[in-house]
Amino acid sequence: MKVILLIEDHDFIRENTAELLELAGYEVLTAANGKLGVEQALATRPDLVICDIMMPVLDGYGVLHIFNQNEELRGIPFIFLTAKTERQDLRRGMELGADDYLTKPFDSNELLNAVAGRLARFRQLRPEYEATPAGLDAFLHDAQAVGHLDTLESLAADRRTHELPRKQIIYAEGDEANRLYFVEAGRVKTTKTTAAGKELITGLYGPGDFFGYQPLLEQTAHHDAAVTLDDTVLRYIPAADFAQLLTRNPEVGRQFVRLLAGRVREQEELLLDMAYNSLRKRVADTLLRLHEQQAAAHPQADPLIQLSREDMAALIGTAPESLSRILSELRQDGTLELTNRDIRVLQPEKLRRANW
Repeated sequence: MKVILLIEDHDFIRENTAELLELAGYEVLTAANGKLGVEQALATRPDLVICDIMMPVLDGYGVLHIFNQNEELRGIPFIFLTAKTERQDLRRGMELGADDYLTKPFDSNELLNAVAGRLARFRQLRPEYEATPAGLDAFLHDAQAVGHLDTLESLAADRRTHELPRKQIIYAEGDEANRLYFVEAGRVKTTKTTAAGKELITGLYGPGDFFGYQPLLEQTAHHDAAVTLDDTVLRYIPAADFAQLLTRNPEVGRQFVRLLAGRVREQEELLLDMAYNSLRKRVADTLLRLHEQQAAAHPQADPLIQLSREDMAALIGTAPESLSRILSELRQDGTLELTNRDIRVLQPEKLRRANW
């Protein structure tokens, strides 16, 4: 049974509204002012709050502010119940993160539809989202539906696509981190330059990948650079909206972090490979990973690895000459097919099972 907290200082309205909600099958907790309402919510976390705005001791705006700041209460659907209809009052509540408004006097259908609609929207978050353009759209749509994103007017505008040419610098080491990036088409590499001037590739990102999130989480400048490898289409999510996604609703934040965690885990595994595996093993693992990525991205096509020798060497952490030597050996034993621009893995199982 869903628990609804009703905060209303008018006795008649509070009692009648509570009775109506109970008849509809909800468990109802009541409070006569904002302070008592917050105490009630801390004692028993409700599934939804209906709160009057103009109340003694602590008004509705103050209640919502406390909910937003409290880890235990943040993200609970919040409906304002008010006789005030001036636009500035509505706007203030929405800016604070209110999910809906009911204007007194209201009828039973308005109340029950608003409650059922908000509870249904907060159940819409799925167990998981795919890291694809469609997955991003689905995630943001559901996050918007459950509240807290519908007041971010810049989100729709900032999610427009941005077309960038090949070898375009997206950001440089030391640049301020002010947005999260999502690759809709094309490829992006992130790099770091050593004190000796050697470039190391820290990540390759293709359609469905996010990048640029680590400095947002750490609240630091970018510690690497990002450059397009092909003609690329990106979507930008502003840093403020990214923070809203993670903090305003715990379930939204959990889902988004799950999407990003896979990339962090992959980078950790790559660092271990570079530290402990032979160069030949690192080349084989990199070829397999790139081959599988291409096969997954283009299941109907012959998976070709299209990466320059310089970029592949920077990804593996070796000199281009050493990489070329091992690629030539793999070509001679029939594992690979090489051209000036592409690599085709002919025997992926041989790469996978070899004892390097």
